[in-house]
Amino acid sequence: MKDLRITNIDVFQVDLPYSGGVYRLSGGREYTSFDATIVRITTHDGTEGWGESTPFGSTYVASHPLGVRAAIALMARSLIGLDPRRVDRINETMDSVLLGHEDAKTALDIACWDILGKSVGLPICELLGGRTAVKMPVISSIPVAAPQEMRQNVAEHRRRGYKGHSVKIDGDPAADAARIAASLADKQPGEFFLVDANGGMRVEIALRMLRLLPTGLDFVLEAPCPTWRECISLRRRTDVPIIFDELATNEASIVQLIADDAAEGIGLKISKAGGLTRGRRQRDICLAAGYTISVQDTTGSDIAFAAIVHLGQTIPERSLRCLLETRDMVTKKTADGEFTVQDGGVSAPTAPGLGITPRMDVLGQPVARYS
Repeated sequence: MKDLRITNIDVFQVDLPYSGGVYRLSGGREYTSFDATIVRITTHDGTEGWGESTPFGSTYVASHPLGVRAAIALMARSLIGLDPRRVDRINETMDSVLLGHEDAKTALDIACWDILGKSVGLPICELLGGRTAVKMPVISSIPVAAPQEMRQNVAEHRRRGYKGHSVKIDGDPAADAARIAASLADKQPGEFFLVDANGGMRVEIALRMLRLLPTGLDFVLEAPCPTWRECISLRRRTDVPIIFDELATNEASIVQLIADDAAEGIGLKISKAGGLTRGRRQRDICLAAGYTISVQDTTGSDIAFAAIVHLGQTIPERSLRCLLETRDMVTKKTADGEFTVQDGGVSAPTAPGLGITPRMDVLGQPVARYS
């Protein structure tokens, strides 16, 4: 294997306005724009690798954009001179410099995978275990709104070919029951729904909401409560399938999730996992447990979506619930690539690495460079 060394790490900052104006989550959380950090790693032979980390504000999980860039500043110089293709060694080096901060490690890790794919002429999905032949369903993200507005939002995404919908709720039992009923009112054969509380409910509230729902509604409840104990308590009191998201943060938490028989699956968000290296490990643990996996990210542009598609393309059809179409959430396009969604599904490209070409006119000049 020929020598390959990291010589430069450039950091770009891009504001990504939310495409729907104001995005509302439980607990009164609102977002109008997302602050993206995009990384370019360059090797001594000129090969470039790209990665992205875009936190969902600062109140979704323990992550915020200024922290991402500060953590990259702390770790970047320790990576200079290393071989980016040795992704586990790259992650060990980052961990030796900084504990946690998986959101920042994500951008660097994905950029290294991009270089690895380019160095051998293969798309990342082939290096993560090999692509399936499945066109993967993408899921919408329906923010909290009045019931009929949410019903219309679902209908608009349905017209655009979406087969899956992630419906956000706010924590008021009666209002949320009405939102869920309205969102599912026109459910079509083959569609599926996630009802996502983003950790915004107490057990009492969740039980009251579920009891107010019409019978026969088919959905999975995602991240209902803020703590591990509350989610398990709720699970023991309902037959509604539950998947973890915010509380499934690393491999150890997923092992505990399985030991506690606390859910039927997880939302695997790549920047929450720490990148594709750790995402691959979490995928394998979940597959061994028979879990359903939804591959997502907190939010992000084309570069983040490319990583989602490549990881998702390696998950067997019976275990893959959906991919989150992060590009639908933002108005700015940061890169080009063969990631067209047709009839509600998408497949990974055959180009090497991520298969993206960044739009440098959108990225602008780096806000930091490490050599």
